[in-house]
Amino acid sequence: MADPNLTCRASKTVLSVQLGIVAGFVACFAYPLAVFSHPPKLVTVALIACFGPALAIACYGLRQLLDCEGAKISTSIGLLLNALGGALFCVMAFVQLAVVYSTGAEKVSPPIVSIWLGLDVAWDAYIGLGTVCFALAMLRHPQFGLLFFILGVAIGAGLLALHLWTFPTPPQSAGLVDLGPALGLWYFVVTIQMWRSMSWLRQHVSAD
Repeated sequence: MADPNLTCRASKTVLSVQLGIVAGFVACFAYPLAVFSHPPKLVTVALIACFGPALAIACYGLRQLLDCEGAKISTSIGLLLNALGGALFCVMAFVQLAVVYSTGAEKVSPPIVSIWLGLDVAWDAYIGLGTVCFALAMLRHPQFGLLFFILGVAIGAGLLALHLWTFPTPPQSAGLVDLGPALGLWYFVVTIQMWRSMSWLRQHVSAD
């Protein structure tokens, strides 16, 4: 007879990963839509408000998947850093929007712009280091492996290094490359891989 506690724990793990997948897709689409498509104000505000919580929930689901064979310190650190990074992004974006909507983009002075540039680097520091932590946990995971590890470490560390090197100017404004889109693409592929791993996860937790 199956242990009901183990069955309940397995169900919670599967549900957490499923919620993480949904939240991952929300985060992966909310960010570019809010930043690059310039939708109406209400839509922009709603997308930004969704991004931070969605990122945290997605990373919680990812941690559950990566930890199903044993808890790892790197996944807990990655979850913490990325959740804080999502909060910092919301702060940065809402400060920028509040200033621009109140005064007009053409009237914003350089000292005011430097406030959200500093917050931008803070958000990149957290998400970059959090990505490296998750990538480390993927190295020996049967559903991810070496390629996810290499790309995650390279993109996460590269994002942080470039922003620190050009601080406070964004790398793209300093003649260098912005690795933000590459990071978003990496997380999009990770979310797809989480979805593809659901059959494996159900078999794995039921076997335990």
